Parts: sequence; C-alpha cells; structure tokens
Amino acid sequence: MDSAGQDINLNSPNKGLLSDSMTDVPVDTGVAARTPAVEGLTEAEEEELRAELTKVEEEIVTLRQVLAAKERHCGELKRRLGLSTLGGLKQNLSRSWHDMQVSNAYKKTQETLSQAGQKTSAALSTVGSAISRKLGDMRNSATFKSFEDRVGTIKSKVVGDRENGSDSLPSSAGSSDKPLSDPAPF
Repeated sequence: MDSAGQDINLNSPNKGLLSDSMTDVPVDTGVAARTPAVEGLTEAEEEELRAELTKVEEEIVTLRQVLAAKERHCGELKRRLGLSTLGGLKQNLSRSWHDMQVSNAYKKTQETLSQAGQKTSAALSTVGSAISRKLGDMRNSATFKSFEDRVGTIKSKVVGDRENGSDSLPSSAGSSDKPLSDPAPF
C-alpha cells in the first residue's frame, strides 16, 4: 500500500495504521511528499513540475556551496590584506552611523534639540544677567559696604604685619612675639 493510495478518510477504522511490512522500511521523502495530482494537472504535467522542482532544489544547493566557497575566499583575501573582522565591524558601524545621520528622524531630532539648546541658552543668559544685577545691587547696599570695610580692616592688619617682616599672626592673648612652633614631623 503506497502513501499515494492510502485511505485518508478520517472516519475509516483503519486510519493511521500501517501494515506490518512497512514498519521497518525507511521513509523516502520524495515519495512521502507526493500527494495525489492537483485537479487539472495530468500525470505528465505533475512529473514535469516535480522534475523542475528537483532541478531548482539542486541549483539552490549548488548556489549555497558556491556562496560558502566565495565567503571563504573573501575571508582569506581579507586576512592576507590585513583586514580584520574588527575593521569590517568598524566600517559597518561607520556606515550605519552615516545612514542614521541622513535619516529624517535623526534630522528632526537634531533640529528639535538644537532649538531646545538655543532656548535654554537664552534662558540661562537671562538668569545670569538677573543674578549679576542683583549681586551688583547687593554690593552697593549699606550692609555689604559695612561687611567689606570690616574684611578690609582685618586684611590690612594681617597683611600689614607680614609686610613689617613678621610671619606670625597677631596673638589675641598678647603673648610673646616668638612664632608658634610646628610639632608636626613632616
């Protein structure tokens, strides 16, 4: 009983059963793949199509073998030229980066970010001007002038003593004029 002549009636009590003589026989994929002729095709047309299919499948196998040989040859040429896989990867990344940069999405994003940067720069410039103006106003205030005078007085006392040849700070307890000793060994 060949697979083309098998009973495919789903209501048949013998469905799915193989005869004992066929259980140890390997299945030929060419025979197993055959189905009854499509309506409208004669046996001659079916055989012609099957022959063409076999020929195309053989060509595909041949082309895969040729492609594999070409890829090996390409790899050998690259190796002999000193071109590494890393160099190829670098070139691919560079090409991809360039392709991305010329894409519409990238251009629109770049334009939007550029505009946002310009607006942020203008806002920060305005804030900086306002802070400068406030600091200038504060510097002209009476409180700041009083503070500035006090710092100036302290500075003149410290710098004035150093200009007179003394490297020590004035003592608040009024002790001797000898400099403080440095107990640190370094």
